[in-house]
Amino acid sequence: MAIKSNGFTKGHLPEELKKLLRSVASDWGDKIEDMEEALQVSRLTGAMTNEVYEIKWSSKGGAQARKVLVRMYGEGVEVFFNREDEIRTFECLSKHGHGPRLLGQFSDGRVEEFIHARTLSATDLRDPKTSALIASTLREFHNLDMPGPKTIVLWDRLRNWVSEAKRLCSASEVEEFWLDTLEEEIKLLQRELSKHSQLIGFCHNDLQYGNIMMDEHTSSITLIILFLFVQDYEYASYNPIAYDIANHFCEMTADYHSETPHILDYTSYPDLEERSNFVRAYLSSAGGNPSEEEVEQLVEEAEIYTLPNHLFWGLWGIISGHINKIDFDYFEYARQRFDQYWLRKPHLLPSPIVDPIVDHFCLMMNGS
Repeated sequence: MAIKSNGFTKGHLPEELKKLLRSVASDWGDKIEDMEEALQVSRLTGAMTNEVYEIKWSSKGGAQARKVLVRMYGEGVEVFFNREDEIRTFECLSKHGHGPRLLGQFSDGRVEEFIHARTLSATDLRDPKTSALIASTLREFHNLDMPGPKTIVLWDRLRNWVSEAKRLCSASEVEEFWLDTLEEEIKLLQRELSKHSQLIGFCHNDLQYGNIMMDEHTSSITLIILFLFVQDYEYASYNPIAYDIANHFCEMTADYHSETPHILDYTSYPDLEERSNFVRAYLSSAGGNPSEEEVEQLVEEAEIYTLPNHLFWGLWGIISGHINKIDFDYFEYARQRFDQYWLRKPHLLPSPIVDPIVDHFCLMMNGS
């Protein structure tokens, strides 16, 4: 995702932000006389959409340190989502107790309550206790009653991104990534997946480890809220819950803090037992006692929904590669997601009709 390289320090804060920080400090009974001396500014790592900073100052009397989080918006993100919608979602989730408070906005970003919690790592997702907490929190998130139509966003968003990717790509890139075929693929997926009864919920749609935080004092998890929460709601919308679970499983193949953050390790994709344990914890979280049949059904649905998830993030990678300045190989990331789509499609959506693209892809894979 494109981000604006402000790289600001305490001596180079936008005037609009300075005014907002003074207002926030005043609301807390503090007074910042000299921005140069009073503020401590630290860049936080891990964000792929925005630049995120911790800004702190001493409270009146110096008894304690005040902290806020400043999020500088990325450039070009309107391709992926509407910033006004994202702010409304943020505010609504905060009112539901599922996130930090919005302390103020300025033209290039916003100031949020600073949550004292640890961002998870890739290995944290594999811990059974942590995974169960994430599952129960995800179900709570899915059950939120958010404003607006409760209709599936996934398919229209995919179609919009196909159009945007084709607009940005050269003819050779369109051919390399089979972009001219994707509208039919989306149509096929929507038709096949709509045959099943689908539970619709308010989905995070980007549940990777960097978007989950945990309060280690309580070991509680909540989607972007006080204890363990999910953050960065740019992609949140109503979707099938199986899609959100599928996305989380796919993210277990990533380590965005490795030397090659764009490389996905599909040998680390969760096996059937791990996926079943997650789904069982999800279905049990409201005090229920799901049958094995119910667990197996949701596991199966989630596995099929990995197909549109591969297309979703493959398209995101292509578009990001054209509009992004960040040091991340988006095109290689996209290539891996599309590879997985074509590789897994014949297993998850078997068809008696020969698919020439799948055949071509399999020949390429066997020859490599």
